[in-house]
Amino acid sequence: MTTGTPPPTRPRRSRARTLLPLGIAAWLVLEIWLLTVVAGAANGFVVLLILVAGAVLGAAVIKRAGRRAFRNLTETLQRMPGQPGAPAGPAEAPAGSKGNGLLMLGGLLLMIPGIISDAAGLLLLLPPVRTLLGRLAERSLDRRMSSATPGGLSDAFQQARIHRPDGKVVQGEVIREDGAPARPRPDDGPGSDRPPLIP
Repeated sequence: MTTGTPPPTRPRRSRARTLLPLGIAAWLVLEIWLLTVVAGAANGFVVLLILVAGAVLGAAVIKRAGRRAFRNLTETLQRMPGQPGAPAGPAEAPAGSKGNGLLMLGGLLLMIPGIISDAAGLLLLLPPVRTLLGRLAERSLDRRMSSATPGGLSDAFQQARIHRPDGKVVQGEVIREDGAPARPRPDDGPGSDRPPLIP
């Protein structure tokens, strides 16, 4: 027996969702291959030393960046309007508050075992590299925000609800504001008196 509703179609996978697992797999294979090359050129002790040094340096960088971010947050909260001794104008970001996220990312990359991740983490420790990546990220975000269609958060939820493949329906009753009683629906049955949703 068939119904009049079409079968739900699976949403098309985005290119990022397809390529990301392949990129991660290729990165892991390359990391393992490089570690075996270094172990063959030197010895296993050198590889172990590189991995331990990267983990220790990464933990120190993350700890330092976390303390700096917490200190910047405290200073920003103290400069908020309404706080004692706060300036009358809008609160300014403390000096050195930018780049904490990229610094933490660099520390995390150093902690991940591997030579490529260690090299990327060391690059993120350099202030000019962090500044350049921060500007690129801001430009990309500005471009995406300017090309986004106008609408609020409720529009996003409405779109997500409309495009659900299962097509679930929530039963409810419409209450008219002018006080006129709503007409009974054919599926209500005789004498069906449903209470309103809002008291």
